Amino acid sequence: MVTGLKAGDLLHIDRAASIQFAIPFRFRLIKVLADRITYDGWVWLEGYQLDSRGEALARRELFVQKEGLRLLAEPPPQGRPVPVRGRANQATHRHRQPDPARTPSPAPRRPTPP
Repeated sequence: MVTGLKAGDLLHIDRAASIQFAIPFRFRLIKVLADRITYDGWVWLEGYQLDSRGEALARRELFVQKEGLRLLAEPPPQGRPVPVRGRANQATHRHRQPDPARTPSPAPRRPTPP
């Protein structure tokens, strides 16, 4: 059983949490809805159902058994490469020649009347 749930926890939700969850999924907790009256051992959770990449699919409220919740370890953050910004980077861009393939062609000239 998971105790001390807090915002940001990553949970594995399956039939152990509630019979309705036949297909397991990951759930990012926003908050425990403690103001709702429930049966002993049950809890309302608010959070996001996640896809395989960890992106939010839907915001949901779940009614689950505390005993069936499983806390998942956080995967290492997969950051995107960040371009280096600074004088050296700016200097290399300043002296680059334009690519002729990306330069728009000039508009065709109209003949001028005599």
